[in-house]
Amino acid sequence: MQIPPLSPLVLSQLIGASADIALLLDEAGVVQEVSLSRSDWAALDCRRWVGRPWAETMAEDSQPKWAEMRAAKDGDELRWRHINHTSQVAGGNDVPLQYVALSLAAPGLTLVLGRDMSVLSNLQQRLMDAQQSMERDYMRLRHMEARYRILFETSGEPVLVVDVVSQRVMEANPAAQAWVKDAGKRLVGREINECFESQHRDAVQALLRMAQATGRAEIGRARFMGTSQDSALSVSVFRQEGGAQFLIRLLPSTGALSDAQPDAQAWFSEAMERSPMGLLITDRQGAVVAANAELVSLVGATSLAQLQGQAMERWLSRGSVDWGVLQTNIRQTGSVRGFATELRTMAGTQVAVEISALTLTGPQALYGFFVRDVGRQRMPDAPIESGMAGSVAQLAQLVGRMPMKDIVGETSDMIERMCIQAALHLTHNNRASAAEMLGLSRQSLYVKLRRYDMAGSGEAE
Repeated sequence: MQIPPLSPLVLSQLIGASADIALLLDEAGVVQEVSLSRSDWAALDCRRWVGRPWAETMAEDSQPKWAEMRAAKDGDELRWRHINHTSQVAGGNDVPLQYVALSLAAPGLTLVLGRDMSVLSNLQQRLMDAQQSMERDYMRLRHMEARYRILFETSGEPVLVVDVVSQRVMEANPAAQAWVKDAGKRLVGREINECFESQHRDAVQALLRMAQATGRAEIGRARFMGTSQDSALSVSVFRQEGGAQFLIRLLPSTGALSDAQPDAQAWFSEAMERSPMGLLITDRQGAVVAANAELVSLVGATSLAQLQGQAMERWLSRGSVDWGVLQTNIRQTGSVRGFATELRTMAGTQVAVEISALTLTGPQALYGFFVRDVGRQRMPDAPIESGMAGSVAQLAQLVGRMPMKDIVGETSDMIERMCIQAALHLTHNNRASAAEMLGLSRQSLYVKLRRYDMAGSGEAE
């Protein structure tokens, strides 16, 4: 392209439009003039470059590039070079720029044009950080998958993974495949109904629907194909990128243990019967089915016949409230640990106890309750009395500072708040049960919770 001679003004405008920075260097590489199109390069302090060798402003790794630019001859192809300048700000990073050098007609003068590369450098750094983050996440997922695969393959408990939509078995661990008598019948790819005896398939479908609707682990019973006894099923739902899936665990019946190890079962039964901790068996409605000698002694009965058929809530100090809390937690989680309450004896006295409970997987739907007498342990601690003593001492200090009417109001609020806290603790933050325990309506309890800034204390209903 033939370009006519340009005036100094036009040339200056052209340089300003095509470059972010322009330098005029003499034959020794000393900066004669500096022209900037940006005023925010405080880290470079370019105005002070005038009168200094330009190489002194560069990082050490960039100085050889400037030597190559100076060695280029006229007529050679112009090449842009990446040069890093040391920052004049303490602790600042090097500033990257891209330069090209042009030899001028004036002897010994060189025009250097530069472009800002900070945006591109930041994008490259962000891309590198994102790539490294993805690599770390990928390695973490691989490790998680490896751990899951090891647990899945080595577990002695039969486990099936079933697609919710097609209801076909997607994965089955070796323990589940071992339950199939015919080794040629693979579980993977089969419909879940085909894995159970025909008379139990409706129960399996009902269990799957319930688990999908509630989102919690549901427990039921069914007979796996080719087996002679029913098995307990634990069904839960989880989601993966492919959609929702069922996780089905097969729990062998306790009857199989008694057939294979009759002596061990007899020892176990004797240990439960003679245990120093009370053992109580009830049906799903709370009617007593069996109890060991310690439990019979704890309630003050003379024989098991006095307890059989009676409702368990009859022996609990808070009656239906305690039973409702225990039953709700057993259904939701399968077990309860350390539920503190009091047991009402036949003589009318109260015994402080701690109850743990679980769902039994026998032929019948039963609950097992372990009752431990903690009356002697609670007496020296007296946490409530200690707390009250401290509060009474604080209230006594108010005498003379405020009217007795206001002090009584403070005492009433303190006791009301403590009662609500105790009820929420005893019911595991179940507000409906706590309201019933306190003799309040649920709406009244909500009003008091808001009044004492306790509205965030538990949401379980």
